Amino acid sequence: MSVEGQLVGNTAILYIKGRFDIASYEAFNQAYAEFIGRAKQFQIDLSMATFMDSSALGMLLLLREKAGESTDIELVNANDDVAMILQIAQFHQLFTIR
Repeated sequence: MSVEGQLVGNTAILYIKGRFDIASYEAFNQAYAEFIGRAKQFQIDLSMATFMDSSALGMLLLLREKAGESTDIELVNANDDVAMILQIAQFHQLFTIR
């Protein structure tokens, strides 16, 4: 798994590639940490994520906590399997999912 990030205006876009699981913890934290305080919005692009588990859900919750309540976080372009996990976890109540 790898995470690439870029700042576009006030939006930090993080591209998740491969398995999004506990092995991704360090890479994901490093990727978003550089944008905390600089970005007003985070967009997590899941189009290249092949798998997601409960540890990835926890990492998204940690991002939400670190970014602050006023920061909008969108989860976008999830494949059917990843979208099902987000739906079962009811993440639509915490994040914008497109």
